[in-house]
Amino acid sequence: MRADDVLEQVGLLERRDDVVSDLSHGEQRQLEIAIALATRPKFLLLDEPAAGLALGERMMLRNLLKSLPRSLPFLLIEHDMSLVLELADRVLCLANGNEIALGTPDEIRSDEAVQKAYLGRRSNGPADS
Repeated sequence: MRADDVLEQVGLLERRDDVVSDLSHGEQRQLEIAIALATRPKFLLLDEPAAGLALGERMMLRNLLKSLPRSLPFLLIEHDMSLVLELADRVLCLANGNEIALGTPDEIRSDEAVQKAYLGRRSNGPADS
């Protein structure tokens, strides 16, 4: 049965008979992804899937997204930079709606504008003295 396959894929097969309101916030996110996967999408758009999740739930989400087939591309809109940098092949960083960086996770990690905007780091250049 397709529903059981998708529930197993997202780690919810044992909860298949439970009422949605009895699921934790993280499990509800898993279910949302399961519902999307059940449609056999060609592309997933994930808008802040980690918002409001506890650390353990974020780890579950990370593992779930990492387990998706590479043939299923997804666009991840997310504020959790560690999650984004671990999952993405390419990253676009915005600040106040403006592009500040576009590149690979390694390029983004080392980008000074990203560090300042997202990590609160300041450069040691003359303008910061």
